[in-house]
Amino acid sequence: MVSDVSDVSDEQVQQWADEAEAGYDVAEVKRRGRGRPGRGAEPMQVVAVRLTAEELAAVDAVAARDDISRSEAIRRALAAFAA
Repeated sequence: MVSDVSDVSDEQVQQWADEAEAGYDVAEVKRRGRGRPGRGAEPMQVVAVRLTAEELAAVDAVAARDDISRSEAIRRALAAFAA
């Protein structure tokens, strides 16, 4: 993912332009799908939570230890709390 427009070389821009001018395989583009894969049949909701720096560091440590995302670490903690 490009983080800053200054990170893009002229060669990369030319490559993208050449690719666009050549056209895209519509079937391939549609096959890739869009967005993040769902976690179930029900729509999910985003919930904002404020954490201290220490709480966030603890969540990140668990996520790194278990090789999971921060969100997954929080979901697991909530599931354990609710059980």
